[in-house]
Amino acid sequence: MSWKAKPALQQPNYPDPARLKSALEALSLLPPLVTWWEAETLKSQLAEAAQGKRFLLQGGDCAERFSDCDATRIANKLKILLQMSLVLTQGLNKPVTRMGRIAGQYAKPRTDDLETRNGVTLPAYRGDLVNRPEFTAADRTPDPSLLLRAYERAALTLNHIRALAQGGFADLHHPEYWDLDFVHHSPWKDDYQQLVHAIGEALRFMENILGVNPAALRTVEFFTCHEGLHLSYEAAQTRQVENGRWYNLSTHFPWIGVRTSDPEGAHTEYFRGIANPIGVKIGPSTTPETLARLLDTLHPDNEPGRLTLIHRCGAARIAGVLPPLIETVRASGKTVAWVADPMHGNTLTSTQGVKTRRFSDILSELEQAMDLHASLGSVLAGVHFELTGDNVTECTGGARGLSDEDLGIAYQSEVDPRLNYEQALEMSLRIARRITRRRYTEAHGEAK
Repeated sequence: MSWKAKPALQQPNYPDPARLKSALEALSLLPPLVTWWEAETLKSQLAEAAQGKRFLLQGGDCAERFSDCDATRIANKLKILLQMSLVLTQGLNKPVTRMGRIAGQYAKPRTDDLETRNGVTLPAYRGDLVNRPEFTAADRTPDPSLLLRAYERAALTLNHIRALAQGGFADLHHPEYWDLDFVHHSPWKDDYQQLVHAIGEALRFMENILGVNPAALRTVEFFTCHEGLHLSYEAAQTRQVENGRWYNLSTHFPWIGVRTSDPEGAHTEYFRGIANPIGVKIGPSTTPETLARLLDTLHPDNEPGRLTLIHRCGAARIAGVLPPLIETVRASGKTVAWVADPMHGNTLTSTQGVKTRRFSDILSELEQAMDLHASLGSVLAGVHFELTGDNVTECTGGARGLSDEDLGIAYQSEVDPRLNYEQALEMSLRIARRITRRRYTEAHGEAK
């Protein structure tokens, strides 16, 4: 609990401390949502990703709503991540680790503590973990009972994910089961169907010629992650386990956001004490000096797979921001898993005053990240997207050319805009194509 002696940013102000204490005590007695050995498995896979032997696909909602604990919505999120990983595995020619921003992404940092509408000022909406989006005094007052509701919803969501992932939903013999309706009329239909056919041929080869056990191809590993923002909630689910170490057992992979990444802050102190694989978001506000201090505090033993750095720079700024940060890590002698988040640095306001992101900006930042890491002898270990398996219209562009005028058709996010299922799959196809072309060019060059 040493983090309590440090300054804690982005924490809600509960008007009734006694109710908060009671809720946290109840939460601390509930069973863990994940196991520490699952977290260690993920850590070993992230160590492989840092070496270029594996790739991480991290994606999901900006901020989950309790109402997202719905069988169809959960299945759609799993479908799109499975589809994307299928594309990436084929294009990158390496295994892909799937990690969902799901079953816990219920809290969000906010720029301002208060929000004013028509002369009325109330606390800002900080996610369903803390309060409610409706603009009334009762809804916006932080409510400790929501902490227990969040645990309940996370548990139900995880239960359904595990049932799907282990029950044949992810059977590679039938990737057509993962199709969402758009595949039949998408501009990328032929690319996806060719890929599905190639996987089917590969499976038949492995089973008939190599004798691979088909049962092993009917399930997938799936990990969860969320921003460890609400420190009291995270601490209440932190347990000491059989190996003597402390783990946050609300998720496999918690991360620190840019707004709370002060090396001397409470979040860094809390994360220093847990053994999970962890992430830190970095960007234009992260100086090399700050990053060096974070490396010393959070990654002192250079444990493989322990630390992932998720850079969010913006398409217009990444060329200037990222190289000094890569050099800082190189100078430290430590190994991290580098992950590109091309979403958060590219948020803008549309002509109608709606928060959005352009597909072209997201793709540009991602392609620049791939080129910068390659040119500096670094390894891009993964990608981090805010996305949904639903047919929303929150980001513009993509194969269908969504415009600012289209945003009102199905804009559902309470916080940040997400890629819809078609844009997300297109993004993975573009990544796979680019890497496939680079691999061919390199091989062709060597041959010459």
